[in-house]
Amino acid sequence: MPSIISADLSITGDLASSGEIQIDGAVEGDIQCSVLIVGVNGSVTGEIKAETVRLHGRVTGQVRAATVFLAATARMIGDVTHESLAIEPGAFMEGHCRRMTDSAALESRKGDLKLANASKGDGKVDGLLADKAVAAAAS
Repeated sequence: MPSIISADLSITGDLASSGEIQIDGAVEGDIQCSVLIVGVNGSVTGEIKAETVRLHGRVTGQVRAATVFLAATARMIGDVTHESLAIEPGAFMEGHCRRMTDSAALESRKGDLKLANASKGDGKVDGLLADKAVAAAAS
């Protein structure tokens, strides 16, 4: 069951939820949740981080979500970082769209990576990266 910010409610401050938030009113602040739905009359000014964002109203700020959907009534001003992005005809968007990549995950595991042939002792390096487990299995 979603937490609902009704049309007659205006909130100044950050929102955090492990579930779903539906905004039909106005929020000035950052939002972090699993699913965010901004209704036709809803507006958000701030950064949004979620797994899924469905935008039917207005957002001014950055959006970072795995799945982003902008309906025909959406008005988005800001950058979107996404894995999946859908924009209906009629939606307004001003900003950059960037697809999430695995480079962030690769950076966080950088210490666990080494050259695959580095442990063979043959003095040859092919330049391919592999997990320690793969490199260990190869030697």
